[in-house]
Amino acid sequence: MNTQEVIELFNQYVIGNYGRLPKVIVKGEGNIMSDLEGRQILDLFPGWAVSGIGHCHPKVVQAIQKQAAELIHMDNTFYTLPQGQLAKMLSERSFGGKCFFCNSGAEANEGAMKLARKYTAKGKYKFITTERSFHGRTFAAVTATGQPKYHDGFLPLVPGFEYIPFNDIDALTTAFSDEVAAVLIEPIQGEGGIHPATAEFLHTIRNLCDESGALMILDEVQTGMGRTGQWFAYQHFDVTPDILTLAKALGGGTAIGAMIAKPEIAAALTPGTHASTFGGNPLACAAGIATIQAIEEERLLENARTMGQYIQQKLAELKKNHSIIDSVRGIGLMIGLQLNGPGASIVSKCLDKGLRINCTQETVLRVMPSMTITADLIDRAVSILDQVLTEEGL
Repeated sequence: MNTQEVIELFNQYVIGNYGRLPKVIVKGEGNIMSDLEGRQILDLFPGWAVSGIGHCHPKVVQAIQKQAAELIHMDNTFYTLPQGQLAKMLSERSFGGKCFFCNSGAEANEGAMKLARKYTAKGKYKFITTERSFHGRTFAAVTATGQPKYHDGFLPLVPGFEYIPFNDIDALTTAFSDEVAAVLIEPIQGEGGIHPATAEFLHTIRNLCDESGALMILDEVQTGMGRTGQWFAYQHFDVTPDILTLAKALGGGTAIGAMIAKPEIAAALTPGTHASTFGGNPLACAAGIATIQAIEEERLLENARTMGQYIQQKLAELKKNHSIIDSVRGIGLMIGLQLNGPGASIVSKCLDKGLRINCTQETVLRVMPSMTITADLIDRAVSILDQVLTEEGL
């Protein structure tokens, strides 16, 4: 089949709830993906940040192949070795919590919110989240998302949510009450435009939660697993959450989500209170273990820090020659290029020239390469972007 035939297949049989790019991707290796016609694309937004250690990392592929030959799925009425091993690895690299496994970030956030209501005192039911946030597409997760465009057509939403401006300490303090069960935020807003939290904001959340008996939940679905140069973004801020949610890069490309909670809080989820049929399946957990091993053995946390500084430097230099670029921000390999105008056409033209980036919030180019990215590939990407901006007179 050719590209148009595949597109027609989708048009006839697949629900059209995605705005798809007109390419059929058939292979990914490292930081390069290939389409059906054999054209290569440098991928600086791999799998919507899922392929955090690159496409088809050899360690992940080997782990999946080995596990698939032994046990693909087993229900959670039994114990399985990969799930226990992965939970231990995540606990040791975070804050010593206990893990619940699921299949996505939205599920992880749903579990976190249920746990917060289950653990906190009677009468505590409200959640404080932030404007421009993104927490997923299920009903509670989309309610937690502080962007009206995601609510359109789905009202009424789940009651008990209040949105405050990101990094606004006065609004946070005003919103707090004895009815608050938890504050749910991203340490760096991803879909919201790559906006890092301030240390003061995070520490104020921590203090208010401690004073009132509410919980601090950090959504690290996009920031977690080394993207920022630390295992988790909260580790940049000298603050510890009560609950942490993960997904995306956790499985090296496989579908897996996780919630990590302090042990005394995790104890509130007794048998029958929450579950996930496919959560923690041996295949996904084996991939998660291999992902962590690859990050450590290949010193990818260090590479994320080094290459993150390098790409921000190169983009700052690019800014000098293009008035469309307002600013560059981010931590590690989670970078936003703030534009003075719309960015969708820039993304499209970059793709035509063999570079994949993303545009969010209409005016922010989102650059989130894998942790295996190299300086040579960054130079190549920046050169393509420079060429596009020059040709467009931007």
